[in-house]
Amino acid sequence: MDAKLLDILVCPLCKGPLLYRKAENELICKADRLVFSIKDGIPVMLEDEARKLSPEEEV
Repeated sequence: MDAKLLDILVCPLCKGPLLYRKAENELICKADRLVFSIKDGIPVMLEDEARKLSPEEEV
């Protein structure tokens, strides 16, 4: 992921900051407990495409 892009991306729901998990290639919103995938280098920032962060997953 491009560092400049990471600096400007926010959660589409709460407009909060996102955490980048490089190993999993995911962006995480802690506030909404949503995980947005990155496909072919492009973040998929759609609520319908995001998955819920499970209680077992620590951020």
